[in-house]
Amino acid sequence: MSWLPEVASNLASKVDGVLWFITIISLIFFIIISTFLIYFAIKYRRRGDDEETPYITGNLTLELIWTVIPSILLMVIFVYGFVVFKDMRTPPKEATEINVVAKQWLWQFEYYNGKKTLNELYVQQNRPVKMVMRSDDVLHSFFVPAFRVKQDLMGGRYTQLWFTPTKVGTFQLFCAEYCGTGHSKMLGKVIVLSPEAYDRWEKGEEEEEGVASLSPAERGEQIYANSGCNACHSLDGSKLVGPTFKGLIGGESELEDGEIITADENYVRESILEPQGKTVKGYPPVMPSFKGILSDNDISALIAYMKTLN
Repeated sequence: MSWLPEVASNLASKVDGVLWFITIISLIFFIIISTFLIYFAIKYRRRGDDEETPYITGNLTLELIWTVIPSILLMVIFVYGFVVFKDMRTPPKEATEINVVAKQWLWQFEYYNGKKTLNELYVQQNRPVKMVMRSDDVLHSFFVPAFRVKQDLMGGRYTQLWFTPTKVGTFQLFCAEYCGTGHSKMLGKVIVLSPEAYDRWEKGEEEEEGVASLSPAERGEQIYANSGCNACHSLDGSKLVGPTFKGLIGGESELEDGEIITADENYVRESILEPQGKTVKGYPPVMPSFKGILSDNDISALIAYMKTLN
């Protein structure tokens, strides 16, 4: 079993090649230097109190060898690394563009056909993908170990990366830059589909099949886990960035202006679509709007799940 992550993109083996090249060179020099160090320590050790250390003025040949050879190796490493780096930063013209927005604490993906997903990036096997990325708040970092791609996302500036997924499957997406309280829960998935399966997903056929097999509450539980709700809203009554979902439906909440309201279905819907409209007292107004991201069916399923927590 390899100690490196799975190789699942066209860039992964190239990055691994640079890593192995540098590692092997470093290991070879470590062995050579350590061997000479031990040899000289034994051969030239002081054997008596009257023995004087020899006066050595230098050796031009040795000095040239240990200067020229490492310099050549450093240039080789630089050229090899630069070639791979240039390839990683130059997306092909036929690459499919996907817009990525990172925010505390979720990933939002928007596709060329207007479709949007949260924390789940859908891509086609063997089809190059160009990610155009930005942050809505603090610094985030898009990192997929199996693809060997990593790029920071910043507010007020677009960054990009690209890759071609080579294996069908689901791969873990991390935020690799500490971004606040919910950083450890800012997880996502990259779902690589075969061309046939991707075509069905684009048309919504797989989505409809999956929804039909789940109850509203079960689907709501999936939305809670996959849409970033779990980063801010607990299920056990504990206080996180946002109010807990336990006992929320039908319970009373005090708003920032002192008004006491009953959290019914309409309040939950309004809070999902217009989160800054009625902020609960004691919680920061940091929740993003899910308008255009969660459908009416999604919201209804989420509410059905909340009711099971009362």
